[in-house]
Amino acid sequence: MPNESDPAREATVLVLQGGGALGAYQAGVYEALAEADQVPEWVAGISIGAINAALIAGNPPERRVARLREFWQLVSSRLVGRPLLPGENARAIFNEAAAAAVSTFGLPGFFEPRLPPALFHPPGAPQALSVYDTAPLEQTLDRLVDFELLNSGRTRLSIGAVNVRTGNFVYFDTAKQRVGPRHVMASGALPPGFPPVEIHGEAYWDGGLVSNTPLQYALDEPGEQDLLLFQVDLFGAQGPMPRTLSEVAEREKDIRYSSRTRLNTDNFRKLQALRQAAGRLLVKLPAELLDDADATQVRSLLTGARAVTIVHLIHRRKNYETQSKDYEFSRLSVEEHWDAGRYDVQRSLRARAWTGRERRQGGVQVFDLTRGADD
Repeated sequence: MPNESDPAREATVLVLQGGGALGAYQAGVYEALAEADQVPEWVAGISIGAINAALIAGNPPERRVARLREFWQLVSSRLVGRPLLPGENARAIFNEAAAAAVSTFGLPGFFEPRLPPALFHPPGAPQALSVYDTAPLEQTLDRLVDFELLNSGRTRLSIGAVNVRTGNFVYFDTAKQRVGPRHVMASGALPPGFPPVEIHGEAYWDGGLVSNTPLQYALDEPGEQDLLLFQVDLFGAQGPMPRTLSEVAEREKDIRYSSRTRLNTDNFRKLQALRQAAGRLLVKLPAELLDDADATQVRSLLTGARAVTIVHLIHRRKNYETQSKDYEFSRLSVEEHWDAGRYDVQRSLRARAWTGRERRQGGVQVFDLTRGADD
């Protein structure tokens, strides 16, 4: 971890879930965090979270928000209209039309329909493996991200992907290797829309196929320094009972891609308790057993009383959003998502539960302050 030499200070980590067009919410979250001087020293992302993470880690602090905004304005630049009528029904129709346009024509600077289509290519050809061509995204990343800065170690970047051949989940991490634009593209290569990305002879797909959040990866980071994690989710695990097939599709997507943060944190609490119990047990061992192979192995797993704080920021659906919300890139929706991210951070950081918090050594605290926060 960066700044491990100062164990009294929390290491700030930004954890970004996948979620397509909803990723503008993460950009708003980052803008508000930067304004509050909560700049992360480690950014981890999956899919669209990996793209936002690269835009953050691959630019100096004073340029990050501008680069994020440039990306989101670029991908929404063909869909700058507004609904012709007021009301949620008109807005839902507008959103569906915008999503249909994305499906048909692609997004500038991101992806475009494959011509000729995949069915006209022979089996095994790279062009036969996806509906869209993501070459525009590689050009966009080359333009908006300084990969020399990204790999300098100033801000750590970790992005998740899935090996197509083995099905194994992997992380490309600047703390361990050099990361380029194709690593970022691999994290967001959701099939069958996007093609697999080949890196060193292996093909990779979107990390969201296995896990849509890097939270567990961040929690598993060894070290003694306290952690402050801002976990930014684009799909909420909780939601209403669906009433139509369209709502069924949306609810299924929410459940499939939600992060299950409570499960991760509960498991982490249990692991911390076991580590501390093992440490107490080692102290009670007789001297002749201290060098036993089993005792040595247990000792290697011990950690100190690290305090872990998670601020959970969740994009909450609007009544007019549908199952297409993750590929509905209208400028109107992008700006709404961005503003919602800003607001949720601002509200969370002024809530009394946050301003009065204390670190719990050896424990985990989770704050979800974006609903019912006491301002």
